[in-house]
Amino acid sequence: MKKYNIALTIAGSDPSGGAGMQADLKTFSALGVYGASAIVALVDENTQGVYGVHPVPPQFVAGQIRSVIDDIGADAVKIGMLHDSELIVTVADTLALYPHIRNIVLDPVMVATSGDHLLQHDAVDTLRRVLIPRSRIITPNIPEASLLLGQTIDHNDQLRDAAVALSEAAGGVSVMLKAGHLDCDCLTDIFYNAETDEIEELSAPRIATVNTHGTGCTLSSAIAACLARGAGLKDAVRQAKHYLFKAIQSGAAYSIGKGHGPVNHFHNLWPEEN
Repeated sequence: MKKYNIALTIAGSDPSGGAGMQADLKTFSALGVYGASAIVALVDENTQGVYGVHPVPPQFVAGQIRSVIDDIGADAVKIGMLHDSELIVTVADTLALYPHIRNIVLDPVMVATSGDHLLQHDAVDTLRRVLIPRSRIITPNIPEASLLLGQTIDHNDQLRDAAVALSEAAGGVSVMLKAGHLDCDCLTDIFYNAETDEIEELSAPRIATVNTHGTGCTLSSAIAACLARGAGLKDAVRQAKHYLFKAIQSGAAYSIGKGHGPVNHFHNLWPEEN
């Protein structure tokens, strides 16, 4: 019998389908990976904003993680929004039961595309101390990197040093530092591969579109999907970056919602006339 490559997302939901768990599962499917999920919160949101968060009890989240891994396993785990310290500790402790799962991709979600805060302030230090060191790679944007480092990052020249500093502070995690918040026509993300001590610049032109809802979720889940399929870390990051660029490029042609619409997760599968 054939076996699926399996990725588990630990994340909140997005009823509008563009971010969170829904974006993760779409990305897994688009990249040929079987997706499983552990829901940490029901989030009331759409393309215009976040209106409420209904947390799932941490032990119930732990139960979902164990149920998935004990039964079908996981070749990679993507972690998204974790809203408080108790949940962060619970997720870290639960994953520690499965030391063979090395491919843990953490998107340190703190602020939504709409600007709404999704992480309690006192949980930032817990995330920094407890969960980031357990990850293989983290994918912060510039505001998230600034919070984690406790310093202002507002220029492209700072990104290389910031990526290395984030890695060193966590004991050697790799870092994909996203440049999307910079005001420039060409965006250059910085990938610091702590496993090889190499820095790579990944550039792409900025696409003129408001449809950027869930881009962070999509990138991190794409990295997880590529790792689940057996790609090395460098190739996984490159492939995920290309997938996201094409998803944004294709999604820019669509009108959906009244705010920041989603990317087109299935750009490589849907016929162009759609």
